[in-house]
Amino acid sequence: MSFPLKGLKVLDFSSLLPGPYASMMLSDMGAEVLRMQSPSHPDLLSTVAPFFVDGDQQQSYAYLTINRNKRSMALDLKKPECIEVIKQLVQQYDIVLEQFRPGVMQKLGLDYDTLKAINPGLIYCSITGYGQTGPCKDKAGHDINYLALSGLASYSGTADSGPVLSGTQIADIAGGSNQAVISILAAVLARQNNGAGQYLDVSMTDAAFALNAMFAAGALGSGDSPQPGGTMLNGGSFYGYYQTLDNRHLAVGGLEPKFIAAFFDLMGHNEWMALLEAGDHQQLKQQISSVIAKQNLSFWQAKFAKSDVCVEPVLTVIEAAQSDLMQHRGMVIDARVTCSNGKKNGTKTVRQVAPVVKFSDEQIQITTGGSVGADTHDVLTELGYSEEQIKQIIGDSHVR
Repeated sequence: MSFPLKGLKVLDFSSLLPGPYASMMLSDMGAEVLRMQSPSHPDLLSTVAPFFVDGDQQQSYAYLTINRNKRSMALDLKKPECIEVIKQLVQQYDIVLEQFRPGVMQKLGLDYDTLKAINPGLIYCSITGYGQTGPCKDKAGHDINYLALSGLASYSGTADSGPVLSGTQIADIAGGSNQAVISILAAVLARQNNGAGQYLDVSMTDAAFALNAMFAAGALGSGDSPQPGGTMLNGGSFYGYYQTLDNRHLAVGGLEPKFIAAFFDLMGHNEWMALLEAGDHQQLKQQISSVIAKQNLSFWQAKFAKSDVCVEPVLTVIEAAQSDLMQHRGMVIDARVTCSNGKKNGTKTVRQVAPVVKFSDEQIQITTGGSVGADTHDVLTELGYSEEQIKQIIGDSHVR
């Protein structure tokens, strides 16, 4: 097996989703990730139901996925001796990833300038809601707040609905996680050229603002912001979701003339072209809705199964996972479960969403599980600490 990031070592201080998702992506590509976790304050992601249960072990499926192929170390960062452990580890690591509010790592004595003095080649990535500078840097926030302040939420919906909630965290993942991974890998390449590390300031709101892409380009050029129901993607055309007789939905996405013409033809309503050409999008959508609502989803799936008109069923997550597409693409994988004592349990697996990118010379193997701090003793031993010193650092209860 050859993993593209083999040999790259990441020290991950983050929690919840953006940072841990980023380090999961790095571990999926072969990086060695060590999560630094609190022994007394559990990651809130670990409380997200449903749970995998095996004997006396109960862990969130979401938490298991995010922490796959990672080691876990639990240290109280308020203890000076634990800070010294971190400073020893930093000498051996390439990347520090953290997600605290600005200033927290500095108070702990683990800020970039301090750690850079120990390891000049260190790449230090901070993920925050609003960035390390600016009027909002100290404010709390979540995905919905970042989308609101980025302008993205203002036209993500129709004139009737107003802003709509997303089923997943757009700013957190498409913004924070992805931008963190991209910037980290770019910094790794830069370090190969000049030997120096650097500090990376990733703002999820900045990233969400950048996701406006073509509509922000038009707004900044013209001075007019996009409006709900005012673009071809948010209700300003017949592009959208349509309810079927059995309360399911079809996604109709034809934008190009050839797809539009083929869709109208397959629906048996070529006269709709006149409504489109007249710009009567509301009447066109009403007529499409009326026709689609007369049949069940299975009817429309069969009708469009062999067509190439950008019409697809809206699947549930389980339906998507079981679909021929996801099965063929290998997007669901079995992960081996690790017991709380750190031993691999070959008889237990959990199904997880697989890594997205398929590398031609990589064979994916995923191990997941293990309790918080499961690797603390081993890591400290690897650093050369004696049993007595380990007891002083983490206490008797943590020592196997």
